Amino acid sequence: MLIGIISDTHDNLPMVKRAVEKLNAAKVSLVLHAGDYVAPFVIPKFKALNTRLIGVFGNNDGDHELLKKRCSECENCEIRGRFAEINADGFKIALLHGDELELLGALVNCGNFDAVVHGHSHTVGASKKGKTLVINPGEVCGYLTGKCTLALLDTARGEAQIVEL
Repeated sequence: MLIGIISDTHDNLPMVKRAVEKLNAAKVSLVLHAGDYVAPFVIPKFKALNTRLIGVFGNNDGDHELLKKRCSECENCEIRGRFAEINADGFKIALLHGDELELLGALVNCGNFDAVVHGHSHTVGASKKGKTLVINPGEVCGYLTGKCTLALLDTARGEAQIVEL
């Protein structure tokens, strides 16, 4: 299964549109959003995805209830709170924003997940800790690093690829 991973969109609508186009072109089967949408007006932009989006809240997300409401208006979007456990064809993924460093470290070190997906630092990377793949797709918004990125996770190979937008 090919999974698209995004984080830290921070209301940058042109880059969200570009990310959606890139994810649709890659024909991903699922999209994970590791938080920091920021404002509810960004959520309708995900309606253009050709697949389902599962997300979590980040530390900069404002009105949680309105973000959830906007997601409920999109047939393909859901925000599960601050943490989500996803089973993608037997590939077990922990999804969180990553601002709680002790929790992030515990999830990475516990060995119970095939992948731990997070954002927050805006620092792109994919590395292995034991059997666990740790993925930070970087930032879609490009505000801190100047690079707009996302990740593609191939669950069959257990590998992630970073893609610039």
